[in-house]
Amino acid sequence: MVDAYALYRRLEHVPLGKRVFALAFSAAAPYFRSVRPRVVEVEPNRAVVVVPKRRRVQNHIGTVHAIAACNGLEAAMGLLAEASIAPTHRWIPRGMDVRYLAKSTSDLTCTAVTDPAAWAPAEGASSEVPVTVTATRADGVVTVEGTIHLYVSPRS
Repeated sequence: MVDAYALYRRLEHVPLGKRVFALAFSAAAPYFRSVRPRVVEVEPNRAVVVVPKRRRVQNHIGTVHAIAACNGLEAAMGLLAEASIAPTHRWIPRGMDVRYLAKSTSDLTCTAVTDPAAWAPAEGASSEVPVTVTATRADGVVTVEGTIHLYVSPRS
């Protein structure tokens, strides 16, 4: 299995490296291709991607569709999880609670953050890790906020 965080660290300082990484990430998780996430930052407990506002992700009123925003939030969460989890464990989303707060009238900066202590379950134990997510417009207004719940378990 490819270590996504190690690949990101190798590519982040190379010209067009973040773009190449984003394409590889979208190829590994094809569902994210619909929003074309632009990777801005990946590190343990934090990841940031931008979902460009373009016709393909707009709704009938010309704003970024709520589900496209959620796709961006899930992409950021996935990168955070890959950078944060111990190699002895695996993760899968268990649920997402979001609130739509304002119209998404521009590109969206999707940020995922988590508490480092949440990733330290007891040896051999499973746990739930809450990841706080926000989508922010170019003017700084938060349009979507919520929590993605991850189920973390030991690798078999």
